[in-house]
Amino acid sequence: MDKLIIEGGVRLQGTIDVNGSKNAALPILFATILLDGTARLENVPDLRDIHTTLHLLDVLGCACACAAHRAEIRPGQLHPEAPYDLVKTMRASVLCLGPLLARIGQARVALPGGCAIGARPVDQHLKGLELMGAHFELAEGYIMGSCRRLHGAHVTFDMPTVGGTENLLMAAVLAEGETLLENAAREPEVVDLARFLRACGAQIEGEGSSSIRIRGVSSLHGTTYSIMPDRIEAGTFLAAAGITGGDLLLPNCPYEELEAVILKLTGMGMEISRTPEGVRARCDRPLRGIDVKTQPYPGFPTDMQAQIMALMCLAEGASMVEESIFENRFMHVQELARMGADVRISGHTAMVRGVDHLIGAPVMASDLRASASLVLAGLAARGTTQVQRIYHLDRGYERIEDKLGAVGARIRRAPENA
Repeated sequence: MDKLIIEGGVRLQGTIDVNGSKNAALPILFATILLDGTARLENVPDLRDIHTTLHLLDVLGCACACAAHRAEIRPGQLHPEAPYDLVKTMRASVLCLGPLLARIGQARVALPGGCAIGARPVDQHLKGLELMGAHFELAEGYIMGSCRRLHGAHVTFDMPTVGGTENLLMAAVLAEGETLLENAAREPEVVDLARFLRACGAQIEGEGSSSIRIRGVSSLHGTTYSIMPDRIEAGTFLAAAGITGGDLLLPNCPYEELEAVILKLTGMGMEISRTPEGVRARCDRPLRGIDVKTQPYPGFPTDMQAQIMALMCLAEGASMVEESIFENRFMHVQELARMGADVRISGHTAMVRGVDHLIGAPVMASDLRASASLVLAGLAARGTTQVQRIYHLDRGYERIEDKLGAVGARIRRAPENA
């Protein structure tokens, strides 16, 4: 197991490339189960969750090959079981449920694991699929589903759910008749999935809105498709420019998809602009406190909450964060406090009072985005920060130490016992 060792206090300057989106790539990879032909995917990030998904697809009967940010998936004789030893490490693996039911009428999927940031139940997935004709049993830690053939349905989600929208969207493209998903998630990753499925012959309209209409087709063909850039990785690098008083250029930054984040970062005093070369982020003045409430897209993303809190810790005045998506997503606060941050939690709200400086310390990552916030804090802190348990970080950031090191950060990877 590795850790990151960071010598803070260096102003970052230069160019950082943004990889393909993990949160877009995962559902698209699972959507290949639906195809009669081969999918060739480009801009695929080289991440642990991606390799876990490719391994799971192989177990499910899809021949997979991946190299140099390209993946090729060819479905063969499909098998219905997604075993626990693979599913336990990655919550997104439940996204094979809809495609398996749509394609072969049965699925046996272990209840998923992943980051410890809240319950994130799959009841909305199951309720929607039941309306489409599926039947479920829960036994021995597995979701066991079956159907003759899924049919269209009118599904209204109790709340916008990204995974639920993606699962039902994939199931509906091969279902008989028309499906209407209302109160659907509007996230850009849902839009990217819909675009991929449409490129394979699906009939979908309304993605990006709260109402998505799908007309089922008899089969889908293969295609070549490029995954969208990762808006959360890009947002993390924008934050890195802010917390170090740096000047960074992101050539392939998804600006429109980050508008809620950019609005808050500029409100804290950063300058973020679009240029012919990409998005430029710089900060040459003290950061100011600001208030943030996480919300479904197009609101401020919960996946950027921990990162912007790291900036708040060094901002002038007071800031407030209200976490409205997950009930257990302040686990990074106690680690930031070890570095000298002044943060008080009351229920789903964190009050942050900016301090003059942070001090490097050994800290432990509890989840993926908490890991990123501790890296950001370490970049700005005085002295040495050791971020332990970075296997969480490797699930969502491809070689982050190399990218940050190339723009001036003093950061290296080492075994945890070193």
